[in-house]
Amino acid sequence: MDEVRISKFMSLVLRHEPETLGIKLDPEGWTDFAGFASRMHARFGVTEQDLVRLVATNPKRRFVIRDGRIRANQGHSVEVNLGLESRPPPAVLFHGTTEQAYEKIRLEGLKKIDRTHVHLSPDTVTAEKTAVRRRGPWALLSISAGKMAADGASFFMSENGVWLTDAVAPEYLQLEKAWGKK
Repeated sequence: MDEVRISKFMSLVLRHEPETLGIKLDPEGWTDFAGFASRMHARFGVTEQDLVRLVATNPKRRFVIRDGRIRANQGHSVEVNLGLESRPPPAVLFHGTTEQAYEKIRLEGLKKIDRTHVHLSPDTVTAEKTAVRRRGPWALLSISAGKMAADGASFFMSENGVWLTDAVAPEYLQLEKAWGKK
């Protein structure tokens, strides 16, 4: 079983294109697990047990199975309401990006672009792991999340510990580490 390929396909279906697998997401992003598993079995030959294990062992904890349903924890480009409540963030959060993207981010800030939120990491280790997976030299940014919240920004934390917000203006960004290599 090619777990990476299956996980990437699950991300595509549960975050962006549910129609690719012939499923529908409810307003909170959930779909019936048995129906999802049946379609995944037809496409990849995986069992329900394979999918449960894949979800449980995914290092980024991208998905959750609960009450006979499955959904992605965050990262959607389709409109969903994850039911997350606004909460105070830590003083500083982090974001990994590419050198190429940094110049635009430095001028315009972080934007959600085609997703429902900007994703931020609670620590430098997680942010660096994200940055290293991107192509080319990367940068680590720190975000003054506490100041943003004091200035009125809302923050949410997904089930897998990723912090979410609508945007980060340039004045809240600082370059922590520049141009690490893979």
